[in-house]
Amino acid sequence: ATATTGYDVANSLRFNSGSSDYLQRTPSSTGNRKTFTVSLWVKRSKLGSRQAIFNNTDGSGQNGIYFDFYSDDTLAILDYGSGSYLTPRFETTQVFRDVSAWYHIVYAVDTTQSTESDRVKIYVNGSQVTNFDVANYPSQNQDTLWNRTDTLEIGSYNGSGNYFGGYMAEVVNIDGQQLDPTSFGEFDADSPNIWKPIDVSGLTFGTNGFYLDFENSGSLGADVSGNGNNFTVNNLTSIDQSTDTCTNNFVTLNPLIHTPNPPTFSEGNLKFVKTNTGVGHGPDTIGTIGAQSGKWYFEMKTVTSTSFYLGMIGDNHNNANSNGDIGGPNIHTVNPDPTFGDAVNNNGTYTSISLSYSANDIFGMAYDLDNGKWYFHINGTYFNSGDPTSGSTGTGSMGNITTGTLFYLPFAGGGSYNHQHTFEFNFGSPPYSISSGNADANGHGNFEYSVPSGYFSLCTKNLAEFG
Repeated sequence: ATATTGYDVANSLRFNSGSSDYLQRTPSSTGNRKTFTVSLWVKRSKLGSRQAIFNNTDGSGQNGIYFDFYSDDTLAILDYGSGSYLTPRFETTQVFRDVSAWYHIVYAVDTTQSTESDRVKIYVNGSQVTNFDVANYPSQNQDTLWNRTDTLEIGSYNGSGNYFGGYMAEVVNIDGQQLDPTSFGEFDADSPNIWKPIDVSGLTFGTNGFYLDFENSGSLGADVSGNGNNFTVNNLTSIDQSTDTCTNNFVTLNPLIHTPNPPTFSEGNLKFVKTNTGVGHGPDTIGTIGAQSGKWYFEMKTVTSTSFYLGMIGDNHNNANSNGDIGGPNIHTVNPDPTFGDAVNNNGTYTSISLSYSANDIFGMAYDLDNGKWYFHINGTYFNSGDPTSGSTGTGSMGNITTGTLFYLPFAGGGSYNHQHTFEFNFGSPPYSISSGNADANGHGNFEYSVPSGYFSLCTKNLAEFG
């Protein structure tokens, strides 16, 4: 769920499961081990592998609390000690595979409660989870393994594995209270199916409580609760501070649409790597969010300069074939290809062009879905003297787009046979350093080159303006 009004979350932290990205803190004193609440917002990137959200162990990796996504994409929250599962232990039936969505997870514990089912409550997006594959409640007045003086990690198992891949925002620990999700979020008054965050700064956090908002780029682990329970940052830099948040959700690449011969996705599904050769033109990838109208802009950095294609595709596309290609009508791409020749593709009609580009150049894509035109630039210079602001005139447009019925999504692929490819996409929250910094007219996004007047980054706040 994504909020479009009210309280705004400015930043999240982007974790790359391909490297040892995590936060850690060792409390100086024990907190309340019977009563506490953990709340966080998370957007997943990597699926199909065990990944740690929280981990609180004694250093042996054998005694602690595990707050994980399992390899089957279920959520597990449990205590573990001396080689055995303890209580509480919960494993959801529900799976969490939507890489386009933010999930709000609340783990609320009070073992002093007389009713067993009241001692542990888990909520997702404001609703209590009641379906579990495993649901083992703690005994009354039991001390759990949370809020001890052992090292607490976010995004890692014992500092050495199960690294989390995705985004986190508004990470909170309440020491001494069992709270329900309305302490952290609310349903939108205008769109009652949307669960959105509220300001939590006024909560009582308790001794080991903390509130990580990830707004200080120079200290990403800063606790803003007032307790000073700061976290040490491991392998996370200002580049990993993202504006893709639970109140403004940006498009990323979609790892669920890639088969066969999948590429490797990383950096919050903004980096695409094809390492295999001899498997046809694929694999391809599309974005998680599309638009039916409006004017949209994004950039792509060519980390390698071999052949590829880049553009937009209609939501009536075909699934990937045996080569990994995604096809069908309503494809509009620029196809740089040093082997077979550069071209543009409009609905399967190819027109030869001549391009000059190198590794680490940046392609900018401007799509006018109101007038059915599209444009692209290389390092800020538009091909064919294109003018994205020319409206229905379409000065220098690369072709006509059929509009009015389809949703168009960002689309890219790996070009010719036997080429390897690495791309980094910037839909407004870049995975690489930006030297200049340009937002759209609504103040959203961070781009290397100027966003054409009237064009916007693909994010939920901008999409809301187009209905």
